[in-house]
Amino acid sequence: MSKFDSIRPFYDAEVNAALKSVSNHPMMKALMSFTFPDQPEEVWMSQFEHTHSIRDFQCNFVYHSIQQVLARSSEGITTSGFEKLEQNTSYLFISNHRDIILDTSLLNCALFEHGLVMTASAIGDNLVQKAFLHVLSRLNRNFLVQRNLPPRELLQSSKLMSEYVCRLLRRENRSVWIAQREGRTKDGNDQTQQGVLKMLAMGADEENLMDYFKKVRIVPISISYEYDPTDALKMPRLLAEANNEKYIKEKNEDFLTLLSGIMGQKKRIHMHVGDVICSEIDKIKSEHDNTQKQIQALAQVIDDAVITGYKLWPTNFIAYDLLYKTDKYADRYTAKQKELFERRLEIKIDEDNPVLFEGFLAMYANPVVNKLKYADAI
Repeated sequence: MSKFDSIRPFYDAEVNAALKSVSNHPMMKALMSFTFPDQPEEVWMSQFEHTHSIRDFQCNFVYHSIQQVLARSSEGITTSGFEKLEQNTSYLFISNHRDIILDTSLLNCALFEHGLVMTASAIGDNLVQKAFLHVLSRLNRNFLVQRNLPPRELLQSSKLMSEYVCRLLRRENRSVWIAQREGRTKDGNDQTQQGVLKMLAMGADEENLMDYFKKVRIVPISISYEYDPTDALKMPRLLAEANNEKYIKEKNEDFLTLLSGIMGQKKRIHMHVGDVICSEIDKIKSEHDNTQKQIQALAQVIDDAVITGYKLWPTNFIAYDLLYKTDKYADRYTAKQKELFERRLEIKIDEDNPVLFEGFLAMYANPVVNKLKYADAI
């Protein structure tokens, strides 16, 4: 028994049996039918028989599933920055977070296409409550972030996960993806939670924490969707927060969000890989002795990189102009693009509810606001 058995993905030796255990599941059949619409069932079933590693499963099945998702629900993805990464090298990717499945899947597709080390990726255990999804996540090299634990158990769980991340990066040469915050960004403000960095720091054995963060090669990632496929689904939580109410999820809400994120319309997508954070860490180390101040400074460096790398789409500029009742960015979009966005807004949001209406616009407008703040700060 490994100490990480409660959270780890499958070992390669376990992959074939795990695949066979779910090969007849209706959801697996639906997934494979979606991925290979022109193939009879026995073809992919036969391929399962010969699949004995996570890499085989990701390259021969998951990669093709994501290509179908992109073809059916987007106008394609562009990438930048991947040429700066080195082959056979692990990185700690810290990313802004828009969609539960796609953020990591699109990253792994790009890493695969560039011949780079693919990631193990953190996923909340609330998203894999169904047995099939739990198996599928482990086949896709996800490791579990355990949610909703009492404080003492949460601390132990965080320590376990930090040790696992450290092991992946430094002993197994496996890249790791983790979101810069717990849960998806609901309001368009991409900010690194210091708690995420503190959790990662638990796995360090260096005297100075910055030495550890330098060794694991942190790379910030910015992912930008022209349309957020789950934009309307985020509104009830924002409404509850505006009314100072505790938000309680509906049964199966996470699963429905997961499906909406995959199949909802996204139009164009861009993913930017930043530089490895190195000289900035040296600067933090020289300027701050206090660990808390070091964490704060590192979070700010990651935020700056995510904001800088974020690609603004016409939808962001349209939302900004609508929210602030201006035509400041009218040259960044066409009348047709504005009409389409306004129609989406009308369909999804009741204009008579100003909290929801403004919340929807702010979700798209805030990346513009943050770019402006960043430019002013420089």
